[in-house]
Amino acid sequence: MKQIFSFLCFLFVLSLSPILLHSQDIIISEAKFIKGDNNEYKNPAFDDSHWTTASVEKNLRKQKLDITTQYGWYRIHVNIPKTMLDESELKGWIRIHLPHIDDCDETFLNGHLIGKMGIMPRTHEEYSHEINYRYPSTREYLVNANNGIVKWGEDNVIAVRVYNANDQGGMMNDLVRITPVRRIEGIALAFEQKQLDKYGHVNIVIENKYSCKQSGSVHIEVFDIESQTKTQSFDKSINITTSTTIPIIYDKNTPSRITVSYKDKTSQKTMTATTIPHYIQTPNAPETPRYNGATVYGVRPESPVIFKLAFSGNKPMTYSAKNLPEGLTLDTQRGVLHGSVAQKGEYSIILIAENDKGKSEASLTLKVGNTIALTPPLGWNSWNCWGLSVSQEKVMASAQALLDKGLADYGFTYVNIDDSWPAEKRDKEGRIVPNEKFPNMKALGDWLHQQGFKFGIYSSPGDITCGDYLGSIDHEEQDAQTFNEWGIDYLKYDWCGYFKVFRASNDRSHAAYLRPYIKMQQYLRQQPRDIFYSICQYGMDEVWKWGTYVDANSWRTTGDITDTWASLYDIGFNKQANLYPYATPGHWNDPDMLIVGKVGWSSQLRNTRLSTDEQYTHISLWALLAANMLIGCDVAQIDEFTFNLLCNNEVLAINQDPLGQQAKPIFKNEHIQIWSRQLADGSYAIGIFNISNEDININFNEYKDKLNLQKISTIRDVWRQKDLTNEQVFSVYHIPTHGVKLLRLF
Repeated sequence: MKQIFSFLCFLFVLSLSPILLHSQDIIISEAKFIKGDNNEYKNPAFDDSHWTTASVEKNLRKQKLDITTQYGWYRIHVNIPKTMLDESELKGWIRIHLPHIDDCDETFLNGHLIGKMGIMPRTHEEYSHEINYRYPSTREYLVNANNGIVKWGEDNVIAVRVYNANDQGGMMNDLVRITPVRRIEGIALAFEQKQLDKYGHVNIVIENKYSCKQSGSVHIEVFDIESQTKTQSFDKSINITTSTTIPIIYDKNTPSRITVSYKDKTSQKTMTATTIPHYIQTPNAPETPRYNGATVYGVRPESPVIFKLAFSGNKPMTYSAKNLPEGLTLDTQRGVLHGSVAQKGEYSIILIAENDKGKSEASLTLKVGNTIALTPPLGWNSWNCWGLSVSQEKVMASAQALLDKGLADYGFTYVNIDDSWPAEKRDKEGRIVPNEKFPNMKALGDWLHQQGFKFGIYSSPGDITCGDYLGSIDHEEQDAQTFNEWGIDYLKYDWCGYFKVFRASNDRSHAAYLRPYIKMQQYLRQQPRDIFYSICQYGMDEVWKWGTYVDANSWRTTGDITDTWASLYDIGFNKQANLYPYATPGHWNDPDMLIVGKVGWSSQLRNTRLSTDEQYTHISLWALLAANMLIGCDVAQIDEFTFNLLCNNEVLAINQDPLGQQAKPIFKNEHIQIWSRQLADGSYAIGIFNISNEDININFNEYKDKLNLQKISTIRDVWRQKDLTNEQVFSVYHIPTHGVKLLRLF
């Protein structure tokens, strides 16, 4: 039956008329649409015959109906038969489901407001990105059908007022549905991941969204994916007024699938939800010092060196170094190299760390020349976490958390402010100045440098940024000089605010895409410090083919990533598959920032929506891609799982490998993809990804020949950090849905 339903949805996807299925559900794929705002549009008698017909499954930009920073209205005409109430288990109510809406909405049925999400601004200046970024989601509005709002058997008008700030705009990614209200649809099953200790802990939360009490039963199973065994199974009767919680304990060191099925007592209908809770593969780091950082570092002659020695282990720790070139000094307590080197060349430095448990040495090659960013940057960026609510206080707290939680001991040393730091106006000399959220940029930069961090900032080649703050147009030289004075080491230069300039020019030549980036580049390179140049223009005009020619150290290859599997899959797998020839030391493809931990793009943070295994896939793929790895979550709230996800030194070593080769896919089918990356020591890093919606069993021996390697003597499980025995190599790997097996082949 599920297959038949999918076929029907596909068959009628282009029909403007509502589709009446056997279940009384009404499904609508198109609506009338107009740009602008008029309160009369909500009235059912309004004549919309001249309006455009628009899909509710595609965003407005894709349909060339862009409403950036303005309003638009949808109107849907639908005949609702009174027989729909025959199926309603809550008599007298129907449900209206709307697709995702960017950014906010007010929805009317026959002129009556039935629901809204977000805050509709009177002017664009009143728009709150921080508030409305939380609402790019589907809408569910219940309608009391006994109060005369619904016109049974006649034409009803659903009028949806939408506002779009900067992005895609309108309804998207789903269909409009009008359905009876069923009891089980008022039940929501969710899993609340709790902190890990000796064991793993998850709460199963069963919520009742309706006002009446509901009764039913649950069946719960816990399944060990690796051993393919059931470890727990039990049943429980429940009565739910608002919500009930059932705690589950599981083994935190192995992937377990928890399944809960709820059966409504009255209708006997069932719903099921599953999760793979957080499990940890990364072994604990030793208490003795261990070096986890890059083995090569590039700097231009006489440019400031800021390099933190990335040693994990018990603190306190003292640091020393051998063979330091003239001009460099080492802070023996913080483990930070400072200074500059005038003479070009390669310098072999021995880094040493010692604590109460022992002593360790590591080799670092300092390359003083014309190329910086010899490995991709590791660090933190404020956007995916704080969005426009970032402040100097939050930046300093995030940097301190990188130190306190130990992430700086794994090389995460870039601390980057994204959008929303400039004041409304420049000073009387035309210099850009920070707003009240950043009282002293120079002092912030000095403090970060003292701790061993590099300081990043954000601007745009346009007059405004994405968040409507000042950009750098016509002030490029001044801004580059200001950035130098503040001690900026990284500039993210975002095309977003340049769209207006670009569209007005009517120039779509190759040169038009390069022009704003060349202009800023020449002034950056005039500064007496190295500034990592990150150009962010979403992959337009195949930027990977010319990014090196504007001396960019990295270039965004796609639009913004979001914390969904669809976004991760499209950006990570689809968009990067053919870009491997263009990544080299000093110049990297950038598939956007990390989406693990607590994110939110505002002051309202939440756990990432990626599943546990999708997070393992995310970090594994970004390591293989030699991608920028900028943490996007609140560092202060990083838990044990997220720390071990980000701080596996062998995974990071793949990302930071000095050969600088990006992985490429060597095998694909509808279930798996295998990506391979050659490393500097001659070994290969291999990612076997399960891209399907089901668990799969992989016999590695069947795919060994596809790797095209002459000889394999050792296979290492990188996440588990252990060499596999011959028996393990030829055994079957159980890879959960959207999961990965990351191997290193010697």
